[in-house]
Amino acid sequence: MGMQGALQLLYPPQCISCAAPVQSDFGLCADCWRDTPFIAGLVCDQCGMPLPGQDAGERALCDDCMTIARPWDRGRAALMYQANGRNLVLALKHGDRMDLARPAAAWMMRAAQPILRPGMLVVPVPLHWMRLFRRRYNQAALLSRLIARAAGLEHCPDAVSRKRSTGNQDGKTRDARFANLAGAFGVPKAREARLRDRDVLLVDDVMTSGATFAAATEALLAAGARSVSVLGLARVAKDG
Repeated sequence: MGMQGALQLLYPPQCISCAAPVQSDFGLCADCWRDTPFIAGLVCDQCGMPLPGQDAGERALCDDCMTIARPWDRGRAALMYQANGRNLVLALKHGDRMDLARPAAAWMMRAAQPILRPGMLVVPVPLHWMRLFRRRYNQAALLSRLIARAAGLEHCPDAVSRKRSTGNQDGKTRDARFANLAGAFGVPKAREARLRDRDVLLVDDVMTSGATFAAATEALLAAGARSVSVLGLARVAKDG
């Protein structure tokens, strides 16, 4: 028996969500898989929201993306932020479950295939330093590092900085979210040369209204990025 087999006897693989026995590491058991709303089929090309109808290979947009100016080009998300999708995001964000970043990044990579371009620079949405101090890690940066490695792309974890704390966005209306995030991000002078004329993949854990992605995208474009596409682990449904 090899080392791997001996380890599996000592530590049999567990579901990353409920700890039930599973066949391989970093997997979900059948029950948790069924309760995790992976996004598939026809989606909005700008924000990743699932749409009714069949994917005919043509660009489709949701109602929001037809009415709200989105400064980024294309967007995708791996899960809906509901049921076990919400549980997994909260465990990664607040529960010190850094082990979830690896399977989450794999799901995001699968969702991102249509929007990846050769030579993209992968950039995480930053946390304000006070929140980073409390949380000890930026979950977006964990995900973006793994995605960059899997895609063979360059990673720049400090391309965008938060110029001020924006507090908690929970409970705010869509307009209030956008107003709160306006001008919240900047690009350090030392990173402008690295961004100039680059296609950027901007990564975060959750997309709700798109206000955070929009504000960070505007900072990247102002610093000379050629284009920005966005990738989230989870997408919040319009009704909550």
